[in-house]
Amino acid sequence: MAWGPIVVGVDASPAAVGAAVLGERIAQLAGARCELIHAVRDAWAPLVAVNPDPRVAEMQLLQQAVSRDRVKQVLKGTVSDRVLDTLKVRFGPAAVVLRQVVEESRPGLLVLGGKHHTALERWLAGSTSLHVVRTSEVPVLITAREPATPRRILVAADLSKAAGPTVRLAERFARLAGAQLRMLTVFEPLPDLPGIPPMDPAEYYALAQETLERDVWSLVKTSDVERLVRHGMVVDTLLREASEWQADVVVVGSHGKGWAQRVLLGSVTERLINHLPTSLLVAPVGIAAAARSERRQHQLAIH
Repeated sequence: MAWGPIVVGVDASPAAVGAAVLGERIAQLAGARCELIHAVRDAWAPLVAVNPDPRVAEMQLLQQAVSRDRVKQVLKGTVSDRVLDTLKVRFGPAAVVLRQVVEESRPGLLVLGGKHHTALERWLAGSTSLHVVRTSEVPVLITAREPATPRRILVAADLSKAAGPTVRLAERFARLAGAQLRMLTVFEPLPDLPGIPPMDPAEYYALAQETLERDVWSLVKTSDVERLVRHGMVVDTLLREASEWQADVVVVGSHGKGWAQRVLLGSVTERLINHLPTSLLVAPVGIAAAARSERRQHQLAIH
């Protein structure tokens, strides 16, 4: 299946430069277009509602032109002129602008720069980040500070409905980049549940392993994929494994009911973006996978 256009959200930050460079490289590998988008606050919006004066429209055009020139100056020489000429500047919150772009062009991938403290940080922090990642219908790649063409891709898969789309995206991305693939599943310690008799940990982990092998590992179509199981806290384990293996990209799924969902909630997302020494690729999960997830969760719950 062909990739749609690779859309890169940019501003005038160093992180945006890295995202644009990697976005163009991915587009070249995929034989797809690379398009740049910049969201800017409309300084004249309060006047537009009450005064449709032509001078206001002129000032809006001027603001867009100034913003476009500023971003182009930062990106010039790092990406091709052909890609630079695709830069579009739109008024509005980043999440809204991105949603519009997704609806209009159906990109194969959204690429956003991370690990910075500029205007683009609004794309990757707080509610905006959660909204983009958890509601996007296309994959989202949040790049490391100095992203390189991926050579090692770590797939974080749990027992939720996110597993299928996550594995498929990771395999597709690995084929595109010619990268090595490794699968990681983390089983967290059993929580204490008041009023419920404790389950033998050995029995729980055995059941989880059985479910993993049957419902998740069987999804992997790529040969020679190393499959790892670790016990511990998910985020800490992800950070450690990604660092020790020197992964270039960690792939997770959104909308999962297991820990794959928790790594995308609030401060945990921020922690991954700020501390993960890799880029983060988030696979969107459709509603169609929900039934399978419900069955897996039910199987674990009744044992």
